[in-house]
Amino acid sequence: MVALGAGAGLPALAQTCEPTTITPYINIGGQWMQTASATLKAGQSAILGPQPATGGTWSWSGCGTSGDSREQTIQPTASCKATATYTNSCGAKSKQPFTIKLGAWSSVKWGGGGYVTGLVFHPKKREVLYARTDIGGAYRWNAATSSWLAITDGFGPAESFHHGVESIALDPNNDQLVYMVTGLYNSADATARLYISSNRGASWTSVNLPFSAGSNNGGRAIGERLMVDPNRPSTLLYGSRTAGLWKSTDSGRNWAQVTALSSAKMTAEQINAVGGSAMGVELVVYDTSTRGTGAATQTIYAAVAPDYASVAGLTSNLYRSTNGGASWSPLATPVTGFHIPHMVRAADGMFYVVFTQGAGPGATGPGRLYKFDGTTWTLLASVDPTQWTSFGYGGLSVSGSGATTRIALGVTNSWGNWSGQPVVQLSDDAGRTWREIASTMPHTPPSDGFSGWIDDVEIDPFNRDRVLHVHGGGIWETRDASAATPSWTERVDNLEETATLGLATPPAGATYTLIDSAGDIGTWVYTDLTKKPTMSPGGWGNGNSADMAWSDPQYIATVGYSPDTNSGRGHWSGDGGKTWAGFATLPSGAAAGAGTEANIAVTARNRAIWAPANAVPSYTTNNGASWVSTNLPALANINANRSYRMVADRRNPNKVYAYDSGGAWWGSPGRVYVSTNGGQTFTLSQGSVAAGLRANAFGSTSLAVNPNAEGDLWLADGNTVYRSVDSGATWARFDNFASLWGDREPWQWPEVHGASAVALGKPAPGSSYSAAVYVVGAINGVWGVYRSDDAGASWTRINDDASRFGGIGMIAADQNIHGRVYVSGSGRGVLYSN
Repeated sequence: MVALGAGAGLPALAQTCEPTTITPYINIGGQWMQTASATLKAGQSAILGPQPATGGTWSWSGCGTSGDSREQTIQPTASCKATATYTNSCGAKSKQPFTIKLGAWSSVKWGGGGYVTGLVFHPKKREVLYARTDIGGAYRWNAATSSWLAITDGFGPAESFHHGVESIALDPNNDQLVYMVTGLYNSADATARLYISSNRGASWTSVNLPFSAGSNNGGRAIGERLMVDPNRPSTLLYGSRTAGLWKSTDSGRNWAQVTALSSAKMTAEQINAVGGSAMGVELVVYDTSTRGTGAATQTIYAAVAPDYASVAGLTSNLYRSTNGGASWSPLATPVTGFHIPHMVRAADGMFYVVFTQGAGPGATGPGRLYKFDGTTWTLLASVDPTQWTSFGYGGLSVSGSGATTRIALGVTNSWGNWSGQPVVQLSDDAGRTWREIASTMPHTPPSDGFSGWIDDVEIDPFNRDRVLHVHGGGIWETRDASAATPSWTERVDNLEETATLGLATPPAGATYTLIDSAGDIGTWVYTDLTKKPTMSPGGWGNGNSADMAWSDPQYIATVGYSPDTNSGRGHWSGDGGKTWAGFATLPSGAAAGAGTEANIAVTARNRAIWAPANAVPSYTTNNGASWVSTNLPALANINANRSYRMVADRRNPNKVYAYDSGGAWWGSPGRVYVSTNGGQTFTLSQGSVAAGLRANAFGSTSLAVNPNAEGDLWLADGNTVYRSVDSGATWARFDNFASLWGDREPWQWPEVHGASAVALGKPAPGSSYSAAVYVVGAINGVWGVYRSDDAGASWTRINDDASRFGGIGMIAADQNIHGRVYVSGSGRGVLYSN
């Protein structure tokens, strides 16, 4: 035989060339996200940068892309799609589409205005920082613009309950991965939800959880309750308020109660017995300095609040497991019966633990800070009540290790700005000595309103001189904490968390643009939507409603609630909001009827009709020197706050309309009453009775007038839209709007209201109808903001699923710019369409 060389004489094997998988990335504001879709603001740019980075060639099409560069910078003027084609070394091609949407919404500037309950830095990736809020969703820091990016604006009205974020956890091995537990209020039911994002919040999937959360309950800055095991990141732990400790071993998809700690679940009666806000298992901490090993971290700590310890029969406020959670042992703590709002681990393995008597917000003392090496407790700082103060401890963060560990400690319930006041205490020697770095220090803008609820403090893991803290109205930051007099900057750009209760726009040509009435901050008049307003009646409290004389818009009236007197209040301005005075008297029912349903309508200078909550409206003809009750029927007590919604005809000030929505889904059908003498006496519209208006809550219904035509009314009854062209005598129904019921019965309240708000603004050029009509509602099962330029013959949705803002409550239309409408998101401030 003749030996053949290797492979000689053998048939050739066919070679295959497989396409290469493309991983999409988009860079917005300096941050790369693993995603193939993004929403940009007008004028904003982005970089498309798919991978692999080497080994082949690229070609592009769409969105202004060109050439063969892997990274493409785009600045689209409209929504678009781009396609990247990758040809690998063997010639196989693969394609990756990118979808870019151009956002049509901008925030009206306030800046903060609500409670940011927690800040979470990624421990291994610079400038990756998240903020959670009690009612207004979550945000990610954009370092390139020094502003915040809302990452929950895609939540719709069916998710408004989940626009409150109780805890955020990040995977230290993957800076793209974010976990978020949501749910506004705790209960004995399973109402919480876990949201999961693999692209830093650009998109989310969700899992319903077998317990409740309480992002807007007491103690909402405590935590973090949710933690990812750094070594086995598919394992998550959650300290719930009412049902103990829970564990997932599949990245949050399924959960089981850690019964080794306790199997107790609080009943509704037990939750009510602690004031409705249970604290439960307050936080979880993994004791490890490693990550990504694949082996579960064995030593874990869990803090247990006094309420759950009592219900579960637990003997300590701090438990430890040394076997990955299979069993737990109580630890003797230096104080008992206290809350542990924060517990952090330094790089050297030392723990720093805050104890405070109250749960917060702005927890009262006594307060204690200890360090703990696993065996021994050492007191580092303490605060006790005095005759005049009751400070507690809240926020806590550490940087470094050993004798030079930097500690930042938040002092809660300390209000004002005065010499010697503790607000943020800093130690550079592991707690042996302390100095104050916030009170009396320079603040930009100048403010005394940075103290009080210092319930979370964070030191940037990459810059120990950068310290941030929360308070009741937003976030403050210093980048020179080591200086003798650190300077602070308010970091609230694009973080808008006001809770708007009423919106009003003036006629075209007025000296102002918008009036925003909101919870906690009152009523404010805007002349520039991009700047924080300066014109207001002043005083902390709620602004419920405002209106202006259409023929004389310099006259403005507003009603709200004053915490100083615990009653209703009313103000007026005769110069477009520059100066204000209180009404000399209050109408009957206004002192007690200061709920958010209270509202006012103005017919002319010095003439208004005030509708207190749960009371008969009254009118004034002398600028509030006196008030006279109208003849409107008294509202029945149905165990739900309600009010007449008052609207003045803009073309005939003698006509005023009053809408009773029924107050709740179990109330009587809605009705409209009409006045022809400026709101003094009213007559029931029998046409509204015949229309069969559905009973719904005040906040789920709306009545608006066409400012350009007398007697032209539009009404949203929570289910659909009605129109009257004869001052309410008869009503026509629009059948294209309809509620989405989900699994609820049609005699109850829907999952999503079919039509909850309506407003009319400047008409389209050449329009056959004298106004543009805007409705918040659902058509063909799709909820959104709809506009009609032809009196309702056709409708166009003007928002998309990325711009739903947790649901929309208030709406007002601009009279100067066609297509511009102002809306309030769910704890998301005010936004307007461009």
